[in-house]
Amino acid sequence: MALELLTPPRPLALELRVHGVHGAPPDELLGDPRTVRITGDSTAAVFRRAADADAEAHPEWYAGRPVVEAYCWSRLTSGNGSRALWLLLLPFMVVNLAHWARPAGPATGPAPRAVRTYGVLVRVLALSLTLLLIAAACEVALDLLAWQCAGTRTCTGSRSWLGFLAPGGWWGQPGRRLVLGALVPAALTGLLWFLSNRTWSAYESQPPPAGTAVPAPAGDGAPALGRPGFWYGRRIVARLRAAHTAAGLLTVAAAVAAPTARYDRSAATPVLDVIGWAVEILLAAGAVAVAWVVCRRGRTEVRPDHALDRAAVTLLPGAALALLAAVLLYAGWSRPGWTSTGRLPGDFVFGLLMLGQGCCVLLLAAVAARLYRLAPDPASALYGLGGPAIAMLGCALGGVMSGGVAQRVADWLDGGAPAAGAPVPAPPVLLSWQAAVLPPLLLVLALLAAWFTVRTVRTRRRLAATVAAEYPGEPPDMDRSRRIAGARAAAALTDSAPWFVAAVSGITLLLGAGALAGAWLSGRVPGDAARGAHPLLASAARAAQDTGSWLIGLGIAAFVTWGRRAYRDPAARRTIGVLWDVGTFWPRAAHPFAPPCYAERAVPDLTWRMTGWTGSTGGRLVISGHSQGSVLAAAAVWQLPPQVRRRVALLTYGSPLRRLYGRWFPAYFGPGPLGALHGDVDCWRNLWRATDPIGGPVLHDAGDTTAPDASVDRGPLADPLAYGRSARHPLPAPILGHFDYQADPAFAAERDALLARLAGPARRGRSGTRAVPAPRVSKEPAAPEGPEDPPGTAG
Repeated sequence: MALELLTPPRPLALELRVHGVHGAPPDELLGDPRTVRITGDSTAAVFRRAADADAEAHPEWYAGRPVVEAYCWSRLTSGNGSRALWLLLLPFMVVNLAHWARPAGPATGPAPRAVRTYGVLVRVLALSLTLLLIAAACEVALDLLAWQCAGTRTCTGSRSWLGFLAPGGWWGQPGRRLVLGALVPAALTGLLWFLSNRTWSAYESQPPPAGTAVPAPAGDGAPALGRPGFWYGRRIVARLRAAHTAAGLLTVAAAVAAPTARYDRSAATPVLDVIGWAVEILLAAGAVAVAWVVCRRGRTEVRPDHALDRAAVTLLPGAALALLAAVLLYAGWSRPGWTSTGRLPGDFVFGLLMLGQGCCVLLLAAVAARLYRLAPDPASALYGLGGPAIAMLGCALGGVMSGGVAQRVADWLDGGAPAAGAPVPAPPVLLSWQAAVLPPLLLVLALLAAWFTVRTVRTRRRLAATVAAEYPGEPPDMDRSRRIAGARAAAALTDSAPWFVAAVSGITLLLGAGALAGAWLSGRVPGDAARGAHPLLASAARAAQDTGSWLIGLGIAAFVTWGRRAYRDPAARRTIGVLWDVGTFWPRAAHPFAPPCYAERAVPDLTWRMTGWTGSTGGRLVISGHSQGSVLAAAAVWQLPPQVRRRVALLTYGSPLRRLYGRWFPAYFGPGPLGALHGDVDCWRNLWRATDPIGGPVLHDAGDTTAPDASVDRGPLADPLAYGRSARHPLPAPILGHFDYQADPAFAAERDALLARLAGPARRGRSGTRAVPAPRVSKEPAAPEGPEDPPGTAG
């Protein structure tokens, strides 16, 4: 008895669970309605069962079983219903996603220059989307309302709220109307700046524990997600926020200054003419400064970058705001003889933006193809062209959303025209051509969907013939086999997604080029341009124009409605949860106005928890992640110090690490980085099912059990667990698909096996380290040592 009292208790074992996109509550994750918050806040926190709250004080109570914790992060992406408005920033999120979807390229050689070029092109595309949004706001507020509608009594006569802008009053001069209209896009720019700054403070300002990740020498092929500064991009976000804010303000200033200076030159007023030239020169200088800030430097990842470029962050937006104020003062000067006729030069601006985006996408594809040729990876989506395809989708979304608003406002104002032939507001011709390409695009998408449906039906029939044989001793049931085969065939559609994206992007690029050429060559809307042609062609052009205009309006309304419903109804949230959580997983490296990156809060949270717990207890830890939680778990393990990483086991299930992330983001989750992660952690086990549309193997292809790292992947697990009714399963077993992995006996077996493989407190790692130090806490980390990385080495 005395010997037993002298024997120290065995250190605790901890299982840290991380949920996926469905956002399971703590009681569901822990299987107990009585839970307590161990650490964290109302946004993201670690929970335990109430009975396990003081487990560290009684390790003898947990012999043979782990203490279970749950890290709940769902409020980082859901929260209240108002956050669904983030979906309006979807084009910004998509183009930011394109930054991370580049091919890996070789570890050494000419790749760094190509990587920097790729990053510059994506940041230029991101800037063009900001310009497109602000230009659309200028089109509505300045051109349609202040210039066209307010310039004619026929338009203002039926709208009393616009009566004070009618010609003849103090506000009736075109310059003053433009000044008033400029407040709308300027306020929109300020709102974007405010949201970006606020969400940074709320989500992404969490520095990693000091000394957690060790900088690796450049060029050694170390995984990027293990770099100390990967999840702390304060410097690049601040720089880009300042540049995009300045670009928005300068766009508003240019929209006001251009027609004003043009009138002053035609009116031969020397003083105002000189001021107009000076304003245009300053606007050009501001544009050059913005381009220099955007292109000069990319991300710094070799260490947490706490420094700020004060000149760019403060002077650039401040100077742009001062210049906008000067332009508004200049445009508001009295010009009694000035009248507004026609349209502002919107066709030229939107056409130039559209042409520039198309050229940037093509250049991006060329750079991506070069990177892929330097280090081919057949598992990469679209042979390395996934990034350019995603960028093309982002540009298309931006064009549809911005053009749709202008179209709807123009149609609304046009409805108030009292008589035919009266001058009424009209949007740029290019926007009508963009709307006209939507019906043929949707027709192609419908044909693609039909083809995938037919292929899925055929696959289900083929699989149904072999399902019953996988359950020996069970009598065949064709209906049951078809349901199981249907779940597997539907899950396999995920592997065809890259070609669907490629088809949509390619067709969008071709139709967009045709719309731009038609608008510039004809100068008329599609219905008018087709007059005199074959009756069938003329009817098709008119039908495409009218249908496309209404499709845009209905699409925007449905988009907003769907977004609000998605975060109020959990079932609807699951529908878009995968794409949304993938998009906001990545830091804002290209667009500062994109929705905030929740991983810049979640990954440091997990890193702090694992490092602090193992350092204070010396115990064993299994971090188990489901779906998107497995991606967060892997990213957090990469950030651990080597001595901690060797004391941690990784259990993933329903994991998209290779099936989605490895395919679309090969530079960060390709075979090389995942193989390095397998070598760094003490042990890793991954569970997957053939009926899971998201999860899959992580280190080998499905069915390849001869691969060197096939021991990591266990699957496909039986789903359902039972084919028919039996004494053990008297009721039909459900097809679980992507959910409820913990209901499978394999989950508990693999978790216990991982804990058994982890060594106790006396185990020494490769470096001979016995104890694990706790993280050092400091609000202002010491200045990093070593030379600074070259600008944009991370893209």
